[in-house]
Amino acid sequence: MITTLLVVVVILAIAFDYINGFHDAANSIATIVSTKVLTPFVAVLWAALFNFAAYFYFTDHKVANTIAKTVLEEYITLEVIFAGLVAAISWNLFTWYYGIPSSSSHTLIGGFAGSGMAYALIQGANPLDAVNLGATAKIISFIVLAPVIGMTISIIITLIIINLARKSRPAVAEKWFKIFQLISSGALSFAHGGNDAQKVMGIIATALIAQQVIPNFEAMPEWVPLSCYVAIAAGTMSGGWKIVKTMGTKITKVTPLEGVSAESAGALTLGITEHFGIPASTTHTITGAIIGVGVVKRVSAVRWGVTISLLWAWVLTIPVSAVLGGITFAIIHYIV
Repeated sequence: MITTLLVVVVILAIAFDYINGFHDAANSIATIVSTKVLTPFVAVLWAALFNFAAYFYFTDHKVANTIAKTVLEEYITLEVIFAGLVAAISWNLFTWYYGIPSSSSHTLIGGFAGSGMAYALIQGANPLDAVNLGATAKIISFIVLAPVIGMTISIIITLIIINLARKSRPAVAEKWFKIFQLISSGALSFAHGGNDAQKVMGIIATALIAQQVIPNFEAMPEWVPLSCYVAIAAGTMSGGWKIVKTMGTKITKVTPLEGVSAESAGALTLGITEHFGIPASTTHTITGAIIGVGVVKRVSAVRWGVTISLLWAWVLTIPVSAVLGGITFAIIHYIV
């Protein structure tokens, strides 16, 4: 049954997807802007194009299915989803305002789980009973694994490229690496779109199932993925310049060669996690990849003080979003 609240939830979800786009635009374009391969305006257009192109390739929706199963079905209501989205949007805007590259994925998961736990508590159940612990544990483990995998792959790619190009003239090599960076940044944007748009698809599908508009996840109508990919691409076009500065210059100075390595590593990591239906963080992945190319130069090339601050933001995102989700649900339940 289609209700006003369902319409509001769908609009909020698409709004979150748009915010996700401009919050995470930096993940795709930070290195290509910092190396001056593209201007910021052209870079966001380039990234948005590949964000949307992912719609035609990522049709299995494995990540969306994982997100939909974060909270157990008996604890899912439209109010729970609404509260989770409000919490996720609030934390995303807060971290964007202060230029903190936190994970939009984990913000959404934390908000959704927190509101579900609050609902369980109000019903007199154990809050943890509302959460699919298996799916959540897998997601949380990739707070650590995604940046480590991204870093490892970027180190390997960087060392391979350095050895292959060691006899090339620097000016010629840099020209080619700028061309290759167009390809690698496109690949990263493609993977980002395929990974992150699905998270909102999972939330919308969950809302439709809760209202018995569709019987199950497999019956999700085509307008859901289409609108999600359009929203994330539109958000990317809006840019996120404060986070671009953090990602592109504050972690370590990035050259075109290193940009190719970091972006390629990020795209490969996200491709692997999407294949297994794991909603990994694009932010964590590309940050780890950028750290990897810095480490290849020398360990001191990485600004570890900035990196540690980012780690704190990563660790806090899920619990803070969960608390916000729980508080929002309680306000809706007792006051509204």
